Amino acid sequence: MFSAFARFGAIVGALPLGFKGIKYFVDSRIRDHVTPIPGSVLYSDLWIAVEHSGIYVGSGRISNIVVEGTSESAVRVSTARSFTSKSKLGRKIYVSCDRLGAVGDSCVAEGAEAHVGEQSFYGLVIKNCHQFSTRCVNYAGTKPDLDSVLDVLADWLLPDESWEPTLKALKKASRAKLGASKWRLWDWDNDIRDNPPPEPDWEAQTDAWKHLALTPEVIEHLRAELAASREYEDEISDEAIPENIRAKLIGYGNNLAAIDQKYREVELFLRQCPGAGFSYADLTAGEMDWQALALQLQKNPQITDLIRKLGRAYISEEKKRQSRVPQPSRSEVHGTHRSADLQRLLPSELVNLEDETLEALFYARLLEQNLLSYELSGTQLVPGEETEARQQRTGPVVACLDTSGSMQGEPLQKAKALLLATGNILQQEQRSLHVILFGAHGEVREYSLTDAGESPGLIRFLQQGFGGGTDFETPLQRALEIISDQEQYLKADILMISDGDCCLSDAFLSQFVENKRRLDCSVYSVLCSGQRIADSFSDEVIIL
Repeated sequence: MFSAFARFGAIVGALPLGFKGIKYFVDSRIRDHVTPIPGSVLYSDLWIAVEHSGIYVGSGRISNIVVEGTSESAVRVSTARSFTSKSKLGRKIYVSCDRLGAVGDSCVAEGAEAHVGEQSFYGLVIKNCHQFSTRCVNYAGTKPDLDSVLDVLADWLLPDESWEPTLKALKKASRAKLGASKWRLWDWDNDIRDNPPPEPDWEAQTDAWKHLALTPEVIEHLRAELAASREYEDEISDEAIPENIRAKLIGYGNNLAAIDQKYREVELFLRQCPGAGFSYADLTAGEMDWQALALQLQKNPQITDLIRKLGRAYISEEKKRQSRVPQPSRSEVHGTHRSADLQRLLPSELVNLEDETLEALFYARLLEQNLLSYELSGTQLVPGEETEARQQRTGPVVACLDTSGSMQGEPLQKAKALLLATGNILQQEQRSLHVILFGAHGEVREYSLTDAGESPGLIRFLQQGFGGGTDFETPLQRALEIISDQEQYLKADILMISDGDCCLSDAFLSQFVENKRRLDCSVYSVLCSGQRIADSFSDEVIIL
């Protein structure tokens, strides 16, 4: 039962009480309360995804598993107060019912009581409270004898193939064996009568879901909530529930279904941006073709290659050449000197080997390293400290995005996909992304992405634009100012994303190239449509 708490612990902190709170309000204030009979199945909500169950054996007593210490458990008889002592959602107990009231079976009660005192290892694979209760429910209609009790005990002590027997399985067994089609509250201490719960804030419940980041874990929990909501709607469909409350219940379920549907529609896109933190509210704000973005991210090889170059592990060939260190080499004849280098001997020394008298002199000079030889010298570039070169390419990225009229449509879609992918890899490497939207002269807007959870903000920012002409000089000048003035943007790369319909003045170009050299930054020009030959200010021109 406690694995659910561990699984959703990070999720529930961002949510209000959820559907259990809604259900508790309806069950407390609108539906009839009941008192259990011997053999009734009981459960109490401990937390949003955690319950505790047992069997009512009569006279206010409940047979259930009690954990003793860290892992030892025993079947004990508890009062309603001790049964609910660990609940964080109030001291409420649900009872197995049909449309007339509480249901149970004396055989179930007798079997549950017969197990009192038994001990076992308690865990998630070894039997837990729900499985114990389910085993007891299976006594229904059959008078338990000693052999059957021992069989159930042996089965309970052995590991089960399932990871965690759930409340859902217990409810299914209770329906089949006891006819339990409904679950109603037992106001055992009159607390509901004296302190009826307030109506939940339905809008806050829905808004919490709409603004929660849609991770696979969140979606798993949402789908469990949706299933519980639909099941509850069916359970109370034949009861006298006020129409306004019924409408709110249905609306709550419909909102969960809408979030689930949106997740299914954009799941491919979300997989391309892990950790980005997109919520339903983010995904439905403005007009964005998420499927097209996902396909660009997944299938555009130019984007994939450019992201690799912007990544921390990549060093361009130009940077490698710059990082190579001159080393002495022996590749050019520089003169003559005396040595024992037989491969570089002058021909005049080799002549001595042809005369028996002079041969001894040749070997004597060889031993003395006194033979005339060619002297070779020179330099060569060898790979230097590549680690240092890599460190020089670990800065952030300043991206300049053209939002002029000629960029509308597919070119802008490609640009947005590129920026999202760039932001994603930079977040993984803990590097920042500064985006400059530009149009005609003097038209710029800026957004800084420093955290993975800010990607939805980037999407909203990218839905802006100017729609007029194109001026490269304003954003390029601003990019250099950011790199020069802000310490955290040293060693940055510049992305110039456009369709290429612009040019730079000679005066600006000369100054820009000089500043680029001084700041040791690279410029990648990315063309989302059209063609352009290599320019004099870009280190590389890429066509998407």
